[in-house]
Amino acid sequence: MIALAVDWVLILEKGVLISVVIAVSLLIAMYETYAERKIAAFMQDRRGPNRAGPFGILQPLADGLKLFMKEEIIPASSNKILFVIGPGLAMMTAMMTSAVIPWGGTVHLFGRDISLQIADINIGILYIFAVVSLGVYGIMIGGWASNNKFSLLASIRGASQMISYELAMGLSLIALLMLTGSLRLSVIVEQQMTRGWNILYQPLGFLIFIVCAFAECNRTPFDLPEAENELNFGYHQEYSSMKLGFYLFAEYINMFISSAVMATLFLGGYDIPFVNEANLAPNVAAVLGTVALLLKIAFFIFVFMWVRWTIPRFRYDQLMRLGWKTLIPLALVNMLITAVLILLKQNNWHF
Repeated sequence: MIALAVDWVLILEKGVLISVVIAVSLLIAMYETYAERKIAAFMQDRRGPNRAGPFGILQPLADGLKLFMKEEIIPASSNKILFVIGPGLAMMTAMMTSAVIPWGGTVHLFGRDISLQIADINIGILYIFAVVSLGVYGIMIGGWASNNKFSLLASIRGASQMISYELAMGLSLIALLMLTGSLRLSVIVEQQMTRGWNILYQPLGFLIFIVCAFAECNRTPFDLPEAENELNFGYHQEYSSMKLGFYLFAEYINMFISSAVMATLFLGGYDIPFVNEANLAPNVAAVLGTVALLLKIAFFIFVFMWVRWTIPRFRYDQLMRLGWKTLIPLALVNMLITAVLILLKQNNWHF
């Protein structure tokens, strides 16, 4: 009976943590749209949203209400079941990725130590890759089920783009895993808290990873599946109301989660620079660590938006050439160099 009670308490803890992560992800994705429009306005010497609330702060709520109130249209020639499944699958896979990310340390509440990580599994990085790989099915299903030639072309672009750049991303992480020796994200963060951030040891791997993250999130200059001037509106051209909203929200949630993954793998996760968390109270250290992680995520989100309004979109042949002829060879070279340096270190060779 005691063990059963403890299990129910653990389930309650995880349920609350899941609810908080989902709510925060949706809130951040909603205000990413506001931040993107404000950053674009600043770079183009405009004001941006400024009508709905002070400084336009309520604009995301107005946009969400507009999507809810719009007419729901399903094309007569579409596959209606898959047409509904597509955006739902894209949204679900975007949310599932956050399950293995450590959002902070351990807090002590109600006499219990509560980890700020939903699932600390020993194949955390493989889980992220598996879920991200499923995300392409949301794009493919939506584009094919629409029975629109432009949507189909966009979905084919998205699938081939993700397959191409996932290879380079995976190879860049192999070098990182050689250093860490673990697929568990909590272990990777703890190692960085003692020996320094991985970006210091894997600068080329970090560069390859962030470029691939742009392609995985369909962000400029790799937003070929949504090229308005080429494909009208991309793979979600036939969608309206909240089905369109799910696709748009999934993109911003993917951007948020990608930023969290990059911060966790390369920038120490919830590690606070130049601060020894051991000298702080556990709850204070956990809160400050979570704030530090969110600030790192905000930095990466700003980079995503900065690049969008700075670099023009690639041609499709340029995109594929960069993935197959540049990033994959660079990732292989980085992996080999890392392996040689680790081997030399194990044999006590010094330079």
